[in-house]
Amino acid sequence: MKYILILEDDADLAAGMEMALMSDDFSFTICSTIKEAEEKFRQQTFDLLILDVNLPDGSGFELCRKIRKSSKVSIILLTARDMELDIVRGLECGADDYITKPFSTMVLRARIRALLRRTAPEQETDYAQGPFRFQFATMEFLKNGIPVDLSRTEQRILYLLVFHPGQILTRERLMEWVWPDGTEYVEDNALSVGIRRLRDKLEDNPSKPEHIKTVYGKGYQWENSL
Repeated sequence: MKYILILEDDADLAAGMEMALMSDDFSFTICSTIKEAEEKFRQQTFDLLILDVNLPDGSGFELCRKIRKSSKVSIILLTARDMELDIVRGLECGADDYITKPFSTMVLRARIRALLRRTAPEQETDYAQGPFRFQFATMEFLKNGIPVDLSRTEQRILYLLVFHPGQILTRERLMEWVWPDGTEYVEDNALSVGIRRLRDKLEDNPSKPEHIKTVYGKGYQWENSL
């Protein structure tokens, strides 16, 4: 599942893009203002941002430049103007691609998939911080050099957490990752049980976790050892 944020103040166009691009591979968050997009970006991890250039509260160029200072997330800029200067400006702001309105949704889908393939990082398998040594490829998990036995569900939860340190991962994203074949038949407390078992196995004091933190009302996050 790839998480995509669409920043577009034309509600009909944004809804049309979501409908045309909708698939099991994509999950969309739609925003109409820069303020709203910045808030969503702080709350959630995205794989791709699609930003309109002209917005009621600012410029997509400036938002792109601001995000690029702290993130390598893929960015596509949308504009109604087909001017070489705008294209150059967008690329100089750090955008990965640039599409001029009006556009074909088939072309947009192809460009999105190509960009996500091109920018996808190599899958990490080894984690080493503080007392922990996790080797997901060989399913070897150590705390202070002592093996820890983890179920496949616990391994999947742990993988997403440790490779997104400090980021809030919503329950929905964790469940979609852990149970990719569908969560409709998964019990509501299955994720909570998995989190609790991980804390029992990895935390010194499971009732006061230092690594697997709950962000109330939002989800969970992993804190690296100092």
